[in-house]
Amino acid sequence: MKTREVNFDGLVGPTHNYGGLSYGNVASQNNGQLSSNPREAALQGLAKMKALMDLGFTQGVIAPQERPDVASLRRLGFTGSDAQVIEKAARQDMPLLAASCSASSMWVANAATVSPSADTGDGRVHFTAANLNCKYHRSLEHPTTSRLLQTMFSDPRHFAHHPALPDVAQFGDEGAANHSRLCRDHGQPGVEFFVYGRSAFDTRYPAPQRYPARQTLEASRAVARLHGLSDDRVVFAQQNPAVIDQGVFHNDVIAVANAQVLFHHEDAFLNGPAVLGELQDKLARVGASLQAIAVPRAEVGVEDAVRSYLFNSQLLSRDDGSMLLVVPQECQANQKVWCYLQGLLASGGPIRQVRVFDLKQSMRNGGGPACLRLRVALTEAELAAVNPAVLLDDALYQALTGWVVRHYRDRMHEEDLADPQLLIECRTALDELTQILKLGAVYPFQTD
Repeated sequence: MKTREVNFDGLVGPTHNYGGLSYGNVASQNNGQLSSNPREAALQGLAKMKALMDLGFTQGVIAPQERPDVASLRRLGFTGSDAQVIEKAARQDMPLLAASCSASSMWVANAATVSPSADTGDGRVHFTAANLNCKYHRSLEHPTTSRLLQTMFSDPRHFAHHPALPDVAQFGDEGAANHSRLCRDHGQPGVEFFVYGRSAFDTRYPAPQRYPARQTLEASRAVARLHGLSDDRVVFAQQNPAVIDQGVFHNDVIAVANAQVLFHHEDAFLNGPAVLGELQDKLARVGASLQAIAVPRAEVGVEDAVRSYLFNSQLLSRDDGSMLLVVPQECQANQKVWCYLQGLLASGGPIRQVRVFDLKQSMRNGGGPACLRLRVALTEAELAAVNPAVLLDDALYQALTGWVVRHYRDRMHEEDLADPQLLIECRTALDELTQILKLGAVYPFQTD
């Protein structure tokens, strides 16, 4: 039975703004307080989805979340009607209101960790929602994320869902941004690759000094156990603390994997040669062979990799066996990165094509092509069990672009977050979206 990898992209939400909320994410911090364009952001994301669909890739969508999160503000002591809660938060604690308005759920690479049925003990696709507890604004996401995923992948014969790990620092989990999979074919058993920034309980592991390490070894091990993964087909590797301190807040900012290819920076991992050796050994046991493409620091430094998001790209398999690298426009604008990519294409390796996309709205907030998608490998039977209304086709693309144009503002600045009308606009838009995507009542305001 054929298995394909489906990319489920996050729809950018109506409150997309540059709040500068993510310490350790250089782009997010550098662009904080600038005016954003939510309509343009959503349309840019949809254009990428449509282009990949037109190239023959199966593409799905994941709905945004309700923002501002008034219920969370109430838990923190703000009282009154929804409008009064927003007004009081804006007057008394504007940074907290900005956090409650974040549209960061657009980066669905952080939504969950997904293991395909070929790897799991019970032969089902397993999902574990990420707790994202390193950042307050992201820690609000996982309850709605879980509801969305359970609605999209609802058949218990094919799909298993796990709640987020305990919401404490020792089990900090950032989802698929720190998880990838290598295999000979998507439908065959593979090796799941978990990358962590620190150990919560073992002080022998080094840690970054400037920026926080968001993923713990303990969280990665817990997810592997929940998904029923065998020890001989899992590799745990520590991210290089020095690159975290240079703004590599997730592994997907410094490495990306697909099939047998691991495209990574020379400085991505602590004890890199040992990591590659373990991957090669375990892949050989499942009939695969690691093809590691290491980008030398002499050609592309970590700073250029972070600024361009070279590695926060999508690496996709074409029908002819070659691979397509989907990169943001910032890669083309960076002379060192673009020169390296031209040499990579000329080398005759597995990456034969590069496609450039304009995603400047999300890039300014610290998320590129890879951040915007959650990869799910599905057999034909599993794909048939997915809610068909979330799978992109021409009709859905037209419906979603029309929906964005009707409901999204073309400018958003900090003071706009205090407008109580924004909540009404967001709820109106999401209520219509649940009908388009046939999601049912997945938002709290729909069941209040």
